[in-house]
Amino acid sequence: MRLIISFLLFFVLNNSFAQQKKELTEQEYLLLQDKIRLNLNANRDSAAVYAYKMAKSDNNKHMAFANVALAYLFQLKDNTAKSTERYTLAFQYLDKMPESRDKIQLKSYLYNYGGLIDAAKGNYSAALENYQKGMKISVQIDDIIQIVKFKSNIAFINDAIGNYQLAIKNLKQINDFIDKNESFYTKDQFHTIKSNNNLTLAGSYESWYMKNQSQTRLLDSAAYFYQKTVSYSQNLPMNNISAKISLGNVYYMKNDFKNAEKTYYNIIFFAQQNNFNREHKIATYNLGNLYYEIKKYDKALVFFKKVDSVSMVDNRKDESFLKSNYYQAKIYNIKKEPEMAFKHSKIYLDNYEKSEAKLNNEALEVNYKLGTGDLSNEMVTIQKKYEKDVLLNKALKVFYVLLVIGIVFLLIKNIRDKNKAHKKMNALIEEFKANLEKKENPQIEIAAVEQEEDVLLKKENANLSIDEAKENKIVEKLLALENKLEYLNADFTLSYVAKKIKTNTTYLSYVVNKRFGKSFGEYSNELKINYVINEMITNHMYRKYSTQAIAESVGFKNAVSFAKSFRKRTGVSPAQFANNI
Repeated sequence: MRLIISFLLFFVLNNSFAQQKKELTEQEYLLLQDKIRLNLNANRDSAAVYAYKMAKSDNNKHMAFANVALAYLFQLKDNTAKSTERYTLAFQYLDKMPESRDKIQLKSYLYNYGGLIDAAKGNYSAALENYQKGMKISVQIDDIIQIVKFKSNIAFINDAIGNYQLAIKNLKQINDFIDKNESFYTKDQFHTIKSNNNLTLAGSYESWYMKNQSQTRLLDSAAYFYQKTVSYSQNLPMNNISAKISLGNVYYMKNDFKNAEKTYYNIIFFAQQNNFNREHKIATYNLGNLYYEIKKYDKALVFFKKVDSVSMVDNRKDESFLKSNYYQAKIYNIKKEPEMAFKHSKIYLDNYEKSEAKLNNEALEVNYKLGTGDLSNEMVTIQKKYEKDVLLNKALKVFYVLLVIGIVFLLIKNIRDKNKAHKKMNALIEEFKANLEKKENPQIEIAAVEQEEDVLLKKENANLSIDEAKENKIVEKLLALENKLEYLNADFTLSYVAKKIKTNTTYLSYVVNKRFGKSFGEYSNELKINYVINEMITNHMYRKYSTQAIAESVGFKNAVSFAKSFRKRTGVSPAQFANNI
C-alpha cells in the first residue's frame, strides 16, 4: 500500500514539475515579448508578470529574454544586485543556444537592455558602450527595428549629458525614417517608438532652452513635440504623464502660472491613482517651485517638504530632492532663519558635488566614445539599401572595379598628404612649445616684441588713414580682449567687438587688416584654432573631447566649420592632431 501511495505521489509531483517547465510555442513567446515591451512604459508590474510567465519555459531563447527583461525591471526598482544576477543569467542561457540568426538578434536585445540598465544607474558611458555593441550586431543582420531603438537610446544619452543639438539632429532623422518605414511596425510598436522619440526630442529642446533662454523658439518646439508625444501615448501612461509634466513646465517658463498650477495638480491626482511615485514627486516639486516664483513662500515650503519626506522613504536623492533643498535654503534665507538656511544649503551642496562630478565624468567618457565609434550613418545606409535593392545588384560589378581603382588612388594620395600634414603639424607643435618657453623667459619675448613694433611703426608711417593714437588704442583694447579669452565666445563678431571696445566696424576692420594682415573673420578663427592647439599640447584631457565638444568650447557654431578651419591651419583633422601629439 505504501509503495502504491509513494508511486502516486511521485507521479503527481513529476506532472507538477513538467507543467511548471513547458516550452512555449514561438507564437506564445513573441506575444509575451510584445506584452513585456509595451508594459515597460504602461504598467511595470504587468511587465514583470509576463516576464515570469516566459521564464517558466524550458527554451534557452525564452529564458534569456525573460531574464534580461527582469534584470531591467529590478534595476528600475533600484535592486542592482538582483538586476546583475538576472543579466548574467540571460547571457548564460544565450550561450547555450546554437549559432543562428535568432541568437545574434537576441544578443543585440541583451545589449540594448544592458544599456537601459546602465542608463537607469546613471552610467551613461557604459550604456553607450552596450548600445554601440548591439548596433554593430543589428547592422550585420539588417535588423531595422532594433537599429532604430539603438539610435533612439544613443540620442537619449546625448540629451542626458547635454549634447542637445546632436540628440535633436539624430531624433529628427529617426522620426523621418520611422514615418517612411511604418510598414515594418505593428500599430502598437509604431505608437510606442513615436511616443518615445517625440518625448526625448521635446526634452532636448527644453534642456537646450534652459541653457539659451533668449531663444524662446526652442520652448515652442518643445511644446510642439510634447503635444505630439501625448497624441501617440494613449496606451502609454508613463510617457503620457511625463509629457504632461513637461507641458506644465512650458506653461511655467512662459509665465502662464495659472495653467501650470492646474496641470501640476491634475498630474498629482493621476500619479496617485496609478502609483507613479517618481512623477508624483516631480509634480510636487514643480508646484513648490511655482509658489516660490510667485513669492508664496509658506505654500512653497509645504510642497518642498513633501518632496523631502518622499525622498527619505524611497531613499532616492534625485534631482527633485536636490532642487527642493536649494529653494528651501533660499526661502529660509529670505525669512531670516539662518540655521535652517544653512542646513538645507549643506544638504544641497553635499549632494550636488557628487552628482555633478559623476555627470561630468560620464559626459567626458561618452563624448570620447562617440568621437571614436560613431555609427550615425548606418540607418541611412540601410534605408537606401532597401529602396534601391534591385539597382544595387546590377551595379555591384562596376562598383567593385571602381572601388579597387579608387582605393589604390586614395592610398597613394593619403600617404603623400600624411607626410605633408605631419611636417606641418610638427612645425606647429615646435612653434607653440617655443611660445611657451618665451612666456617663461620674458626678456626674449620683450626683445622680440620690440623688433616687431619697429617693423609695424615703419609700415604705419607709410600709410596712415586714421589717427595713430586712436589706432594704437584699438589694438591695445583688442589685445586686452584676447588676454581675457573673449574670442572663445560664439558672439565674438566684428560688430560685437566694435561695440565692446567703443569704436565702429569700419575702423576695427581697417586696424585688424593693417596690423594683422587678415580680415576680422580670419583673425578671430586663428585665435580660436591657436587656443585649441595650445590646449591639445598642454592638456591631455582636452585631446579626448569629441570634435563637436571642442568646436563648442571655442565658440564655433558647428563642428564642420571648426574642422575645416583647423585643417587649414594644421593640415590634419583635430582627431589626427590629438593622436599624434
